[in-house]
Amino acid sequence: MTRLANGVRVITEAMPHVRSVSVGVWIGSGSRRETQEQNGISHFIEHMVFKGTTRRSAEDIARSVDSIGGNLDAFTAKELVCFNTKVLDEHLSLAFDVLADLVLNPLFREEDIEKEKGVILEEIKMEADSPDYLVHEIFSANFWKDHPLGKPILGTRETVKRFDRAMIQGYYSSVYSPANLIVTAAGNLTHERLVALVREHFEALPPGPVLGPDNVPSTHARIALRNKKALEQVHLCLGVPSYPLPHLERFACYVLNTLLGGGMSSRLFQNIRERQGLAYAVFSELNPYRDTGCLSIYAGTSLESARQVVESILKEFHQLKEQRVSDEELRRAKDHLKGSLMLSLESTASRMSNLARQEMYFARFFTLDELVESIEKVTAEDVQRIAQTFFDAKQIALTVLGNLENFKIGREDLVC
Repeated sequence: MTRLANGVRVITEAMPHVRSVSVGVWIGSGSRRETQEQNGISHFIEHMVFKGTTRRSAEDIARSVDSIGGNLDAFTAKELVCFNTKVLDEHLSLAFDVLADLVLNPLFREEDIEKEKGVILEEIKMEADSPDYLVHEIFSANFWKDHPLGKPILGTRETVKRFDRAMIQGYYSSVYSPANLIVTAAGNLTHERLVALVREHFEALPPGPVLGPDNVPSTHARIALRNKKALEQVHLCLGVPSYPLPHLERFACYVLNTLLGGGMSSRLFQNIRERQGLAYAVFSELNPYRDTGCLSIYAGTSLESARQVVESILKEFHQLKEQRVSDEELRRAKDHLKGSLMLSLESTASRMSNLARQEMYFARFFTLDELVESIEKVTAEDVQRIAQTFFDAKQIALTVLGNLENFKIGREDLVC
């Protein structure tokens, strides 16, 4: 790792056995930094930088990496924005030039802003037509009520329509500053070569402001029933608070999530899908952030089975609180976690992402051996303690979406 004088951090990992290089430019703040009026602006800027820079048209940007068989992509999350490219090692200089150009020199032309509003409004409609997406959005809005974490990354029709050049330029200038920028790369490269490229493009940036701390959210255990007559299935999302990403107990949370609903051998999949045949899709997921977290379960089922699915989930909660996990099940969950972790780190792109996330959340690098050791250290008592801490009727939030007719469910039905 090298830190430039203005604060930009450069982190690389050499993988000499491959022929590709993945590079990412990371902005250390995502949609949770936005005010109510700005909701969706991080994602809007991520789209806008591809519309043209002072040196390249939108077509030039698309063609430059396409023509060398690489890919160029970007995404916005709640706590970060990433612009990334993957190319053959011999094309690193060209690809990095395009990536840096995007991030540093966007034009934000009025006519492009108006056109892109149309594109993003269609994206919002497309997502609203996807019930499994929609149920998670409604769940988040209730769980993180009155906090930016609960707002959609895409923004809303109302906020997107109000974006203008001054707003976009102002937000871009405040967030795209060196102290908030990390460049990571993994693949067949040397650290010195990448540092030289970053210096060439980023060194002239003035240091700019250091962002203040995030506003810490509180969680809300709300029950939301949303009627949508057009749906064939009932979609439900049930969740509880969990530990933040940097918490010492995070590995025990990952093990708990894995054995609860993290794969085909998990309790929820085996019980709700295989034994009872109540759902095609059922899984749990952990969403940890800097200062908070959520463990949620999703299932799609029929109206007649919805209550039974909720009861089955609560039964699993109760068992995890009351009974220690067997050695064999704990072993399976750990091996599943270690296997997926190792497999996920075989590509240059995932290694590049791993470097950035470790720096953002821990300001240090954990080796694969350290991660594996931390997973191994988790005990059945750790898993049970976390279940007892969070699986509590008073903390359970539930969102149900579908053609609900007269379906009702209350707090008294969530006892576990």
